[in-house]
This record gives sequence, C-alpha cells and structure tokens, in this order.
Amino acid sequence: MDTKARNALTKLLEAGNRATAGVRSTRPALTRSHMADYQDTRSLADKEAFEATMKAARAEGAVSLTWEKGFGEEGFIQRVELLDLDALAKLLGVETAVIHLEKAASQFAPLLQDFPVLKDVLARWASLKKVRTFGPSDTQDWVDAARIIRFMAAAREDRTVDEPIREVSARLFRDSKRIEKLAVPVDILLTGDIDAENRDPLYVWQEIGLFREEQPVRMAGRVIVTRTRVAALLDEPYGAFSAPSVIGLASQPRLVMTIENQTTFHSEARRRYDEEILLIYTAGMPTPAWRAMYIRLLGSLPQDVPIYHWGDIDEGGFRIAAILACEAQLSGHILQPWKMHPDDVPMDRRVEAKPHTLERIRHFSSMAGWGALGNEVALAGFTVEQEALR
Repeated sequence: MDTKARNALTKLLEAGNRATAGVRSTRPALTRSHMADYQDTRSLADKEAFEATMKAARAEGAVSLTWEKGFGEEGFIQRVELLDLDALAKLLGVETAVIHLEKAASQFAPLLQDFPVLKDVLARWASLKKVRTFGPSDTQDWVDAARIIRFMAAAREDRTVDEPIREVSARLFRDSKRIEKLAVPVDILLTGDIDAENRDPLYVWQEIGLFREEQPVRMAGRVIVTRTRVAALLDEPYGAFSAPSVIGLASQPRLVMTIENQTTFHSEARRRYDEEILLIYTAGMPTPAWRAMYIRLLGSLPQDVPIYHWGDIDEGGFRIAAILACEAQLSGHILQPWKMHPDDVPMDRRVEAKPHTLERIRHFSSMAGWGALGNEVALAGFTVEQEALR
C-alpha cells in the first residue's frame, strides 16, 4: 500500500470515527488540500501508486472517487468520499473507534459495580476524547489498576502494614515497575471522578498502602505514647515511629489534631510540643497502616476529647478530612475542622477555584459531616494550601 495514500486514508478513517461519534457534522471526505503531496507529484510512478491504493479502497466499497473533470482516470483524483467506515478500517488493518469502545466496555463490565466511574471513562472515550492521555487502546491499564486496588483492599483484611510498591508489583504482574505506570487510572478509580484534580502519585500509593520508602508517623505534644516495646513521653519537638508499633496512649491529651502538610506540622510541633495535646502529621493522604493506628489512638480516649483536622482548603484536603472523619467515627469520636473556614483565610491568599472543584469540596465536606463548611467554601469560591496561611 502506498504510504502517502495510506496516510490520507487514515485521516479519512479518523474523520469517519468523529462522524460516528457525533463530533463531526459534515460527510467525511478528502479534498485536494488533504492530498497536496499527491497533487504536486511529478512522478508518474508515484501518482499511479497513490491511485492504485485509492482504487483498491473503492473496490472494497469503502470510498468513492471523483476525478479531474475532462480527464477521467487519466487525470488526478479531486475528492475521496467515505462510504463504509468498517470496510476502510478492514482495508487499513485497524479497528474503528466503535470496535475499540465495544471491546473496552466488555473488559470493564465485571468492574463497573466496584468502580462506576468507568462508565464516565467510556462516555468520554465515546466522544473521542481521552482521560488524562489514556484512550481505549489503554483499557488493560484500567483493568490492572482495578486489580491493584482490590488486591490491596484484600491485603488490609489480613494485616495493617503498608507494603513496598515494587514487591507488590512483581507479585501481581511479574514486573516490579508496572504499578508505578498506573498512577493515573488508580487515582481516578479511587476518587471516582474523571475530572478530579491530578494528585501526586505518592499520595495515590499512600491511600492504598503502597510505598517506595516507608515513612514513620510523626507526633508532637506532651503525651505518653505506648508502643510495642515501650511507653514514653514524646521527644522534643516531635517523635517518629512505625505506625504498626504505636499501640495507644498512656496519658490523656486535651485535644488531638491531625495536620496534612509537613511545613505546618513542624511549625506547630516547635510551638506546641510542651502542651498536653497530640499533633499527628498525616503526610498528605494517610496510609491504611496510619489509619489503623489512628483508630487505636482515638479508641483509647474518652469521647469528650476534641478531635480536629487541619488541612488544605481544596478538593484533596477535604477528601482527606472525609476519610479521617470516617475513622474517627469508628472510634466513637466526631472530627472537627481547624482553621479551614473562609474567615480564616485572608483575601490575598485565596486562589479562585473552578466550579467542578467547588462541587467536589461540597461533596467531601458532606462526607466528613461538615456540610455547612463546604457550602461556605463553595460560596467563597476559592482554594488555598495550608502553608499559605502561615
């Protein structure tokens, strides 16, 4: 098949896919401008090779050809109009967008109950748009992403420790780096939103209990923490421990506060380490092992000890809050926000937010039991990172 003709027919196929998807209203066709290389050729051999491919497409019923007036087939082709998309795809040895989509839908079918966002992925693909660079040809990546999430969820039922990402990847796929290539589909399956803000892969892996380098839990305050081998007062300005080693509290703090960001935690730790409070750094999205530790700590406290969370006033911050609120509730406590109201944010620190982001803030605020706060933030129409408030 002539290369120039194949390239032209491939463009025609793409136009046919757009027409089928409803994103193109005009009848798919190639005009003189689409075939400039052919029109400008001075080589009879090149002209005949191009035309032979086009005639083959016509013989298959894929296209119709319009020739230069007055010259018949001795002249140049002026227009190539698409008649049968499937026939053209078969001639080119490729599949139409419809077939790609049908195959993707078939592979997604067993996953839809657990991951309904895949319906939105299919809908986006049906309009010939990609989801963060992923198209129907990447369907297996989404299937593998679902497998990772299910595997880690099942692992949490048996243990409360996080696992090295490359060991899990080698176990699941016999490829130690496979999981690290799937941060985007895993992220979307977890958030349930194809338009959610892109997250750092580190936070995606933390959410399901995977790590490249295991990080200790940092705590601050004048509080005695019971660990597997010792019960001791936290160091100044903070202590750092493996999450599974933290069993509970041997003294009662006046309050417990989780802090999303590292800079803020270190500032608060230096300022308040000698107070009878417990500050805990979540390191962004807390891991399953961290959350299990959090439940143990709160479970050792009376219900009248106030529990707070201080995080970013954005989609990710409120999503973290929603997860922590659920764990706090399991421990018999109600999570409250700390300095996350619009009144706490100066006007010059605010960043205007998109409507979709504000709607997601409302959603996660409601999940955290902070519906009124979510409405206030949405009405104010901004986001801000915690560090900007220091």
